[in-house]
Amino acid sequence: MKGTFPIEKFADMQTPFYYYDTSLLRNTLDAINNEADRYERFQVHYAVKANANPKILEIIAKAGLGADCVSGGEIRAALQAGFPSQKIVYAGVGKNDWEIELGLDNDIFCFNVESLAELEVINDIAARKSTTARVALRINPNVGAHTHANITTGLAENKFGIAMADMEMIIGKAKEMKAVTITGLHFHIGSQILDMGDFKALCNRINDIQALMDRWHVKIPNINVGGGLGIDYEHPNTNPIPDFKAYFETFANHLKRHHEQTVHFELGRAVVAQCGTLITRVLYVKQGSYKQFAITDAGMTDLIRPALYQAYHKIENISGNDTIETYDVVGPICESSDVFAKNIDLNKCYRHDFLAIRSAGAYGEIMASGYNCRPLPKGYLSDEF
Repeated sequence: MKGTFPIEKFADMQTPFYYYDTSLLRNTLDAINNEADRYERFQVHYAVKANANPKILEIIAKAGLGADCVSGGEIRAALQAGFPSQKIVYAGVGKNDWEIELGLDNDIFCFNVESLAELEVINDIAARKSTTARVALRINPNVGAHTHANITTGLAENKFGIAMADMEMIIGKAKEMKAVTITGLHFHIGSQILDMGDFKALCNRINDIQALMDRWHVKIPNINVGGGLGIDYEHPNTNPIPDFKAYFETFANHLKRHHEQTVHFELGRAVVAQCGTLITRVLYVKQGSYKQFAITDAGMTDLIRPALYQAYHKIENISGNDTIETYDVVGPICESSDVFAKNIDLNKCYRHDFLAIRSAGAYGEIMASGYNCRPLPKGYLSDEF
C-alpha cells in the first residue's frame, strides 16, 4: 500500500520539497493530548529541533504543547509561533551568553543545566540582570537505550548531563547561589526508542535519584523525562501514529512521583516524523554492471539521515504501478555516501517519476544544508493544496 499524495498538483512544482500532511499532524497531536490528559500534571513539550517549519510550529502551539528548545534561535522561533514563554524549556550542552539572556528576558519556564560551569554562568548573568533563573539539573542516568549509537544520550560516555556522582556537590553549590533556583531534574536517554523497557529502566533510575533527594531534603517540583519515543519507519501507512498510550502509561505506572510533582515530556520525532515526506523526481535511471540506479534530484543536502546514521526511510514511486524492479536510490551530491537506499524494490522508474521518501518530517528539512551551493528545499502543508 502506498501513501496518498496529490501528484497532479506536484507537476509544476520545483523538486525536491517537503510535503506535510497536516491532517495526520493534527490527529497525532490529538492522540498525544488524549493520552497525556488521562494523567494529572503531565506536560508535553515539543522538541523544536525535530522540525522548526514556522507553519508546523504554529499548529503545534495551537494544540497546547510547550516547546523544548536547544538554541536561542529555537526560543525565538517558538515565541514567534505562539508558544507561551512559561511553557518553554531551554536545554543544550553549550548555551551562549546571549541565549541565556534571551531566555531570562522572556522569563522562560526553566533552563536545563548540564554542568556546574554552566550553572555558574547562568547565576552570574541572572544576578547582573537582577532576576532569578529557574533551573532543572540534567542528570546523566547512565541508562542505555536500544537505538543507534549516535543518538544515545544517557550513557556516562555521552557529553550530556551531570554525572550522578556529582549531583550532591552541584546541588550544594546551587543552594549557595543567589540568582538561581532549582525547580526540577531533567533526563534524556536517547531517540527512536521503541522498547518501553528502556523507559521503565529510566523510571527506576529516577526513583533511586528521588530517594537521594529526599535524604538530602531537596524538594523537586518538576521531573523532565525527556523524549525519545520512536516511530515505525518501515510501515508509515499502517502505523502513522506512535503508541502514545503505552508511552505515557509506562511513566504513570513506574515513575514514583511525589505529591503535586509535574512530569514533563519532550517529544519531537513522534510528533512530526510521519506527517512529512520528501518529494523528489527521478533524473535518470542508470544501468550499472551489477545493479541499476534511480538518480534523484534530492540528495543528502535535503535529507541527511541515511548518510549520517544509515537511517532507513521507506521509498515509494508514486507516479506509476509498473512491474517491480530493484534499485539503489541515490542523489546528485558529489559524495559516495549520498545514498538514500540500496537494493530496494520499486515500481519501475522512469525519468521525471515522483518518488516519496517517507517519514521525513523529523530531522529532514531542519537539517538541510547548502552543500554544493544547492538551494534549501521548501516545505509545503497539505492545507495549501
